[in-house]
Amino acid sequence: MQASLDEIISRYKAGSRESLLPLLQDIQIEFGYLNEEAILRVGQHIKLPSSKVYGIATFYDQFRFVQKGKFHFKVCRGTSCHMHGSLSILREVERVLNLKEGQTSRDGRFSLEAVSCMGACGSAPVMNVNGEFKTAIAIQDIAQIINFYRSTI
Repeated sequence: MQASLDEIISRYKAGSRESLLPLLQDIQIEFGYLNEEAILRVGQHIKLPSSKVYGIATFYDQFRFVQKGKFHFKVCRGTSCHMHGSLSILREVERVLNLKEGQTSRDGRFSLEAVSCMGACGSAPVMNVNGEFKTAIAIQDIAQIINFYRSTI
């Protein structure tokens, strides 16, 4: 059962600026991202302007401000993957999905994220879709991979 925003915020002491990051983390864990309402409400609760809350949240890579798609594609951009062409893989995924990195499709089906490292360096380049690893992928594989997910909807 999903907790409400009020329930999550109520777990933290009002006016406690020390709770900002844990509070934002809990909201993101529950909802998958931080929306405008969450930023505003957190600011009110801990007595910080929402612009400050947003500024702090954007400093950290862990926070998302757009909901993930049903199928969330992560392309590894770590050193090994980079050396094996992951930038080309990322650009091809962007082209086929008609999305830029960090975006979610309007229909909510697909989202795309570039990540620093997935820890599968020996299988580079690597892509992950909803926790399923695609290893040693080539540009030619991208359309087929994406079409598989398109056909499951």
